[in-house]
Amino acid sequence: MPAEPRQLQPGGPTPRNPPQVVAVIVTYNRRDLLLEALAAVRAQQRPPDQVIVVDNASADGTADAVRAAFGDVTLAELGANYGGAGGFAYGMAVALANDADLIWAMDDDTIPEPGALAALLAARARYQGRAPAIMASTVLWTDGHKHPMNTPRAKPMAAAAERAAAAACGCVPIRSASFVSVLVDAAECRSRGLPKADFFLWNDDFEFTTRLLRGNIGLLCADSVVVHKTRTFGSTDVDPGDRFFYEVRNKVWTLRGNSLGPAEWVLYTGATLRRWVRTFAGSADRGRLRASFARGLTAGLRTRPRPNEQVLPH
Repeated sequence: MPAEPRQLQPGGPTPRNPPQVVAVIVTYNRRDLLLEALAAVRAQQRPPDQVIVVDNASADGTADAVRAAFGDVTLAELGANYGGAGGFAYGMAVALANDADLIWAMDDDTIPEPGALAALLAARARYQGRAPAIMASTVLWTDGHKHPMNTPRAKPMAAAAERAAAAACGCVPIRSASFVSVLVDAAECRSRGLPKADFFLWNDDFEFTTRLLRGNIGLLCADSVVVHKTRTFGSTDVDPGDRFFYEVRNKVWTLRGNSLGPAEWVLYTGATLRRWVRTFAGSADRGRLRASFARGLTAGLRTRPRPNEQVLPH
């Protein structure tokens, strides 16, 4: 049975020093990659204090393999596939219920180098100013190149003082990040809410991180490195087919929300339209893509994300 997350309460425990770090890894039918990721998490120079694996009803023996190889891991077995959005919402709720100070979130195909978590924590401790709400790792592909997928976005028009403070601890300011190794301040998560489970997949991390980072500090840490073992080197706008529905609906939901300021809204709306044009230009089945676009646009304009309590198991 999955561990049941408690309802979020305002406030929360007083942060500890050193902080209580809880890793949350979401998986679906990628048993071998997950086991590699867990081995890399266990081998960290500064390992997390707890590891939570959220299994979205995998059918490849994932749960049994985790129990056999990593008996100390907290395994939340969901009865259906709630996507990355639902998995991270569920896992973070469990982490908050377990009094986490920081939540280290990552996909099951993310392999952190041995010093990845220690570097995030060290840079966070060195930062002069209000504690960062989010710290993100540098993401490489298997050949060592920086991976264009899920790359944290630099903060537009960051003040010179903010850039200097970030540079002093080996970082750059960011406005959004992905769930490919991101360290989240649990207090900010308690205050501003969990990822929205109804997104299912795509843009859930963008909406969540921009919401937490509005008016807060986010940093990309050069010394924290993870390898993202996607099958190919590229971005997510390469001919997504029916899944384009989620890209369109969720981006519209995000743009209708409160995670972006007015100037940012204009900037990211323009970037979204350019991205969609590139997606159509590169598609081999534009009819299929048009149908997915129409469904996604209609859903995004006519509906809102349901509360997590209505989406996730209790």
